[in-house]
Amino acid sequence: MDQRPGLSEVQSLQFAQDNRNRYLAELKEFLSIPSISTLSEHRSDIQHAAEWLLQQLRTLSFRNSEIIPTNGHPIVFGEWFNPSNKLTVLIYGHYDVQPADPLEEWDSPPFEPTVRGDDIYARGASDMKGQAHAVLKALEAWLQRGDLPVNIKILFEGEEEIGSRNLGDFIDKYQERLRCDAGLNVDSGIIRPDLPSLVYGLRGTVYLEVSVHGPSSDLHSGLFGGIVHNPAHVLCELLAGLHDREGRVTLPGFYDNVRVLTDKEREELAHIPQSDEEWVRMAGVPQLYGERGFTTIERLGARPTLDVNGLLSGFTGQGAKTVIPPRAMAKVSMRLVPYQNNDAVIDEFKKYIHNNTPATVKSEANVLQSGPYALIDRETPSMRAASAALEATFGVKPVFRLEGGSVPVVTLIKDKLGVDSVLMGFGLPDDNIHAPNEKLHLPTYYRGIDAYIRFFGLIADQAKQRYDT
Repeated sequence: MDQRPGLSEVQSLQFAQDNRNRYLAELKEFLSIPSISTLSEHRSDIQHAAEWLLQQLRTLSFRNSEIIPTNGHPIVFGEWFNPSNKLTVLIYGHYDVQPADPLEEWDSPPFEPTVRGDDIYARGASDMKGQAHAVLKALEAWLQRGDLPVNIKILFEGEEEIGSRNLGDFIDKYQERLRCDAGLNVDSGIIRPDLPSLVYGLRGTVYLEVSVHGPSSDLHSGLFGGIVHNPAHVLCELLAGLHDREGRVTLPGFYDNVRVLTDKEREELAHIPQSDEEWVRMAGVPQLYGERGFTTIERLGARPTLDVNGLLSGFTGQGAKTVIPPRAMAKVSMRLVPYQNNDAVIDEFKKYIHNNTPATVKSEANVLQSGPYALIDRETPSMRAASAALEATFGVKPVFRLEGGSVPVVTLIKDKLGVDSVLMGFGLPDDNIHAPNEKLHLPTYYRGIDAYIRFFGLIADQAKQRYDT
C-alpha cells in the first residue's frame, strides 16, 4: 500500500498539530461531565454528555445529527455524505463512564480533569472519551478544507458500561440508516506509547449476581452460632469450588468449545514485548496467577476466565458486631472466548449453584449482562489501512493481539450490518480504566488523532483503487 501522504492529508496533520491546545481544553470540558450510566442520579449528566457530542457534530456540519432516544440512555447519531466518495465508514464509540468510587483513592477529583506530566487524569479519560474526542478531531482536521475522503456515520451510545442493553434493538430499527462498508470502533488501545497494536479478537462476557439466603434477619452469633448455617460461609464455599488447583474453571463442559490457537498465533503472541514483570508492576501484586500451561499473553486474550467482582455480607462497619448475616451476595463475571456459548455456560453455572447449595439455605443466580465474543478478519481492506496508518504514525509495524476485554457492539455490527470493524484506539494498559486515577497519555492521544487522519485517507485510496479497476 502506498503510504505517501497527499497534500490534503499533510494539511490535515498540520492543522491537528496547530490546534493541540484547543483540543486539550475541549477534552477537559468533556471529561468534566460525570456521565455514569449505571447510576440513576446521573441521568441528567448522561443527557449533558450526549448534547455536548451533538454540538461537536453540528460544528463539523454533520447533517442529520441528532440525539435518538432508546428505552435507556440515548444514542448520538450523525452523518456526513459526499456522493463522489466510494466508501462509508461507521464510527462507533460511547460516552458513558464507570462509577468513580472509591473516591478516597483518587489523587485528584475524578471529574475535575487534571494534567500531571504527560497524562490527564479523570474518569473516562481513556475509556473512552479520549478516544471519541480524538476521532472527532481527526474528522475536523480533514473538514477544515471542506471535505472528507470517505462518507462517515457516527454512533455514540450511552450504555456500553452497562452492557449496551438497547443497542441491538436500535441497530435493528435503524438498519438502513446505519448501512456502511466498514466499521471503525475506537474503544480500544495499544501496547505501549512506542508500539501500536490492532486487536483481532475479543472475549465475550457474562455477568451474574449470586445470592445465598439464610435466617430472616441478623442473628446473635453467640446464641445461634453452630446451629444455623451462615450464608457467608456457604457463598464462600460455592465460589471457592469454581476453580481447581490448576487455576481452571470447574464448570462441566466449560472448555469444550474453546478456540485453539494456531502455531502461528502462539508464535506471534510470544513476540509481544510485554514481560511478566511489567504486568506485576501494573497490577501491583507479588506475582501473577492463572491457568497452567499457557503464557501470560495467551491467558489474557485466548483463554476464558471466571472472576469474583464483588462480595457483600453481614457487618462491614467500624468496630465489632457479632452477627450471623441473613444473606450473602457476590458479583461474578466470566470472560468467554471463541467459540464458547454464553447460554450454555450460564446454564452450567446456575446448575452448579443449585446443586451445591445445602438444604440449610436458599440460593439464586441471576444474569445481569451477557455479550458475545468477536473474531475479526485481519486481511480486510480496513484492517490493512489501519495497519499502514499506525506504521506511518508510530514508525513501526503494529502487532496483532487478542484482547481480554469485551466490546459487544463488534459482533452486533457484524451480525446485523454484515461488516467487520477495525478496533483502533489509543488507551494504554496502565491507564487504570475502571479504577481510581484513570488517565490518558496525552502524547499518545495526539498521535491517535494523526493515525485516524491517515486511516481515513488510506481507506479512501483503497476504495478508489478498487472501484477504478
